[in-house]
Amino acid sequence: MKSERINFANSQGQQLAARLDLPVNKKPLAFALFAHCFTCSKNLRAVGNISRSLTSQGIAVLRFDFTGLGESEGDFADTNFSSNVADLISASDYLAAEYDAPKILIGHSLGGAAVLQAAASIPSSLAVCTIGAPCDPGHVAHLLESKRSEIESSGEAEVVLAGRKFKIKKQFLDDLDEAEMKSRLRNLRKALLIFHSPIDNTVGIDNAEMIYITARHPKSFVSLDTADHLLSDDRDSLYVGKVIATWAEKYLGLQEDEKRSSLSPEEGIVVVQTGSEGYYTEVMANGHPLVVDEPVSYGGTDQGPSPYELLSASLGSCTSLTLRMYADRKEWPLEAITVRLKHSKVHAADCQDCESKTGKVDVIEREIELSGLLDDTQRARLLEIADRCPVHRTLHSEIVVRSTLKE
Repeated sequence: MKSERINFANSQGQQLAARLDLPVNKKPLAFALFAHCFTCSKNLRAVGNISRSLTSQGIAVLRFDFTGLGESEGDFADTNFSSNVADLISASDYLAAEYDAPKILIGHSLGGAAVLQAAASIPSSLAVCTIGAPCDPGHVAHLLESKRSEIESSGEAEVVLAGRKFKIKKQFLDDLDEAEMKSRLRNLRKALLIFHSPIDNTVGIDNAEMIYITARHPKSFVSLDTADHLLSDDRDSLYVGKVIATWAEKYLGLQEDEKRSSLSPEEGIVVVQTGSEGYYTEVMANGHPLVVDEPVSYGGTDQGPSPYELLSASLGSCTSLTLRMYADRKEWPLEAITVRLKHSKVHAADCQDCESKTGKVDVIEREIELSGLLDDTQRARLLEIADRCPVHRTLHSEIVVRSTLKE
């Protein structure tokens, strides 16, 4: 994904730090707005993973730090749940003015409660997703229980949350008590997707049950099985992102041809992008999103095939398609084609049918399985045709790659 650093002003004029994550072709189908968990930031690894899953499907994501957190201006002690909701509305207004109004709202933990509260004030939003969210923001007060009496009597107290010190004022607790979540849920009138882990020790699963019972349809629940509250296992956050992207398609109202047209770059252009961390690479080819990666043993995250595996796939698919076309034109009883390929590099001296005799050469072993009532003559002819597929011929012909640097 293409990630851009941006800033926008909240309702108090303070600058909030954000990242706008875009698909590789910079032509998003829709925009999503992400609210992070209590005391977290936009840079939480799980947030980045969810965003990456969404951008790979053409959905741009704005993730930002609430006032007084991360890189944003302001004093956390002067914030509360209402100010978080106001920050979300400011973020939505920024997107509407500079890009396009958000159609998807996503919130993690207290951020989930915040998007439920803010949804009514963001009319462009069509779908709302919560992840490990409390059914009532007042649930957060239990994290402050040991300091509650001090906060009540002195007006403020210093608390330790997630290993960090924060100053909490009495107005924070008072504001939590005033939120009317049940009314907001009953009148949400937007598609709702609820993620929650049954073993979440920070926000219990009963919160998801209450949200689901209170909200009206359309609503869906997805269990995160063994995930912890912060989705510290990459597999969990990547899964959440993929499910949101698939689920939201219905509510974005995009037809498949419209989706492909929007995602397609200039005709004949394939766009490939690798970020600043790891080897995870996104590809947009004729409107089709693909992921390329390296195995864990090579330092990758194994979330997609390697470049050489894609090369083998290109040859194999071209072989299969070519045989299908030829058999159909001849009206031969070919029912199915299965092609198995393996790429390797071998010493030229060990390769009896290689022209090169020094160094190493690339070898692709290709096994073709033909199903159907074909006679020996037909099978032999199809094997000859396999060597004539366009990609096969390209690999055996002179190839020129011209590289330039974009200004």
